Amino acid sequence: MDQEQTAQQKKAQEMGTRPVGKLLWHYFIPSFVGVFLNSLYNIVDRIYIGQGVGSLALAGLSVVFPIMIIGAAFGMMIGIGSGVRVSINLGKKDYVRAEKVLGNGFTLMIIVSIIYTALGYALKAPMLRWFGASGETYQYANDYLNIIIAGGILQTVGFALNNIIRSEGNARIAMYSMVISAGINIILDPIFIFGFGMGVEGAAIATLISMAALCVWVLYHFTKSKRSVVQLKRSAMKIDWRIVKYIVAIGISPFSMQVASSVVQAILNFSLIKYGGDLAVGANGIINSVAMLVVMSVVAINMAAQPIIGFNYGAQHFGRVKQTLRLGMIFATLISVSAWIGIMLFPGTIIKVFNTNDPELYEIGVNGIRIFLFMLPLVGFQVVGGNYFQAVGKATIALFLTLLRQVLALIPLLLILPRHFGLDGVWSAMPAADLFSACIVTYFLIREWKILTRKEQLQVAA
Repeated sequence: MDQEQTAQQKKAQEMGTRPVGKLLWHYFIPSFVGVFLNSLYNIVDRIYIGQGVGSLALAGLSVVFPIMIIGAAFGMMIGIGSGVRVSINLGKKDYVRAEKVLGNGFTLMIIVSIIYTALGYALKAPMLRWFGASGETYQYANDYLNIIIAGGILQTVGFALNNIIRSEGNARIAMYSMVISAGINIILDPIFIFGFGMGVEGAAIATLISMAALCVWVLYHFTKSKRSVVQLKRSAMKIDWRIVKYIVAIGISPFSMQVASSVVQAILNFSLIKYGGDLAVGANGIINSVAMLVVMSVVAINMAAQPIIGFNYGAQHFGRVKQTLRLGMIFATLISVSAWIGIMLFPGTIIKVFNTNDPELYEIGVNGIRIFLFMLPLVGFQVVGGNYFQAVGKATIALFLTLLRQVLALIPLLLILPRHFGLDGVWSAMPAADLFSACIVTYFLIREWKILTRKEQLQVAA
């Protein structure tokens, strides 16, 4: 108990007094390494499949990707929802409540993942058709998905608890989680795909084993490790519906973002098949891999900023909240602009990393990546802005901003532009949506900045 109190006091002092720039950088590095490796092992699957099995297998994995997004959405909903509440309660020094949130979150993870797995197998065949599997790509997609669905509980528990590790201020341990998981997957991929000749099934088995390793690691942290700030206790696992409501209220925004992304991907796949065929779907898989690498790098800033914002908002240190938000947006924009320059200068090199044998895939991919990611510099600050509203518990605004880009703007554009511009119209929908949503996010951020400034001034006057 004394060790637990010492860890809590240490984190409270760090979050509330250490210079924000140094604190953000301190948490960003392990968060970046973690999400980069997490993104990398998904990308490595595609590289090995694209180079070793072929472009149609790559298209099959691109069909499975939006279904996997739905699975990840549940882990994100509970992990982020619980993590935000843990951070805020730690800021208030309500450690009992923080542990209650963790316990209820864990129970919710088990329930939700069981439901997801059951529905996944029941709806697997129609889902593959809905998300664009054709006669030539269906078997590849089905072989991969059969194995991935079996790991639903491993994925949900591993991802969600790792986010809570980060939210309690243990960013370095959360990084180790992803290093272990990604490292195992990257090592096992070529062994199962090429060594055992298992193709896409081998890639799925390697991913499943890496998920299991992550799950074991995070459970050990919250049950046995002395470095955890909050402990996973059986007494805290009894469902308290008020806490569940709080978790879901915050987590519904990232959950909606992931599900919306999945729906958009389905619409996108159908448009790509209609105007460009299976190879256009394969090219989109490559483009999504690159975009994911960039966006997840920005998400690392969110992961670093979320516990800082949540703690200081709970402690009413509004000046520190503003500093964290400002620095987060600056760092995110630098990442987005740097990535955009590289993509615009070397699109062909990027496409060839995934497949060197199909000139038609190369041509479609080069054109697509340049158009699809043209407004990438505007994405960074939007991601950080949406995360801010999650971190301070303003779930309604966070949900609106999340759905704005992926649903309210992008889906109508995907339905309209291809009718006039064909395949180029499909690619153009994303930059148009990015530009529109950037304007709306800017408005909300300016308004919120004024609110924080007023609160800060009232504190000084008092």
